[in-house]
Amino acid sequence: MKVSLLKCLRVQVVCLSLLPILGFAQSSSDLVQNLEACKNGLADCDRSRLTPAQSVEVARGDQQRNLSNCRDGVDSCDPSKLSEREATALAIADHQRNVSDCNAGMRSCDLAKLTQSESREMIVAEHQRNLADCKDGVGDCDRSKLTQAEIGQVNVARRQLNVSDCKSGLGLCNYSQLTPSETLAVSASEHQRNAENCENGWGDCDHSKLNPGEAGRTAVADHQRNLAACSDGQETCDYAKLTPSEAKTLAGAEHKRNYAACITGHGYCDPSHLTPSEAMAIQTEPKPVVR
Repeated sequence: MKVSLLKCLRVQVVCLSLLPILGFAQSSSDLVQNLEACKNGLADCDRSRLTPAQSVEVARGDQQRNLSNCRDGVDSCDPSKLSEREATALAIADHQRNVSDCNAGMRSCDLAKLTQSESREMIVAEHQRNLADCKDGVGDCDRSKLTQAEIGQVNVARRQLNVSDCKSGLGLCNYSQLTPSETLAVSASEHQRNAENCENGWGDCDHSKLNPGEAGRTAVADHQRNLAACSDGQETCDYAKLTPSEAKTLAGAEHKRNYAACITGHGYCDPSHLTPSEAMAIQTEPKPVVR
């Protein structure tokens, strides 16, 4: 009885001696979490628990975060906390960004903040952008703002673009604007594209437009694709299009595959396709012991 009491007292003493250590560990963990919260500007930061060195570190992080927010135009930016050098650098960056926005025709452009020379440069950039839009047939092209020479450039560019669209089968092709020579070139491109589509087995193929040579190459390509599909066991395989020798070769390969699947237990096995000797070999094959 006395021994048990002594053991109990020793355990209590040990537990009491560990309490300060556990409390210190918990306190240290809380301090680390609080420091991270302060570094990240979180609401649960308690600055009163920071050491002087940590306070300096956190203050430096606050300053960098505020500077970053001001540069990015974030609402949480506080300009009053910027140094004179930081405020100047920010003003320069804001001005350059506004100049860039105005030259690009963006809605965020503030014309009132441009200098006279920057306004002139913006007008030139706007004119060049309109000229490019007219040539490419995109955007808000305003022909009334073009010179006679530029209108001639636009007409040439649009004709070349129309020919390119007609040849490639992309974009908006206007056949009525093609010259006789351009019509011949477009017809040749369309014929070649149709032949390639047919030979590659692509959907947009018109077999009636193929010449004998193209039809022959297409037939060979179709046959090879079907043979590959049959060899791979694909659903698109048409066995009726195989030659007798191809069908025999495929049948032999399929028989070997089926036998291997049946004897190994891996893959699809159809016992009805086995020869009597193969079926017997499978039946006499030792079975794994189930435990």
